[in-house]
Amino acid sequence: MGSTLSICLLVEEDLPAYKALRDSMLEAHPDAFTSDALTEARRTPESYRSRIDGPHFTLGAFDGDELVGAISCERDERLKVRHIGHVVGMMVAPAARGRGVGAALLDACIACARQAGGLEQLTLSVTASNGAARRLYLSAGFRSYGLLERAIKLGDAYLAKELMSLAL
Repeated sequence: MGSTLSICLLVEEDLPAYKALRDSMLEAHPDAFTSDALTEARRTPESYRSRIDGPHFTLGAFDGDELVGAISCERDERLKVRHIGHVVGMMVAPAARGRGVGAALLDACIACARQAGGLEQLTLSVTASNGAARRLYLSAGFRSYGLLERAIKLGDAYLAKELMSLAL
């Protein structure tokens, strides 16, 4: 990874690179995502358009022209809950890990959420055994509010998801 890291909102032209990154992350880390690699591999890049349209946004971390990380924020349009954004799909390519890409993505996501009209709170879930991700979220100010036991089933094994929130 060079020194040309930039973080920006993904646009439609970025969807093929987003899908490629997502597919590789789902395949390599089935315990870190609720989505499964087999199902997601069948999707087209255009099927992720909803993550960049409407009230949702996805940020990408680029090393030059290469997408090396991404994070999304989804927002429900229902009146009673549209003040809450949901952070989903945080991923950093293996070659870019340990260089602050995840922290930069998370900081940018929080900043974008603060600028979005009407968002007051962010939530996320993280596999409870993923210590590095948990530490990142805690360092950004997220606080745990619960644990969903048996949230993910991988074969005969179950993994818990820690539920976290951040007041904006």
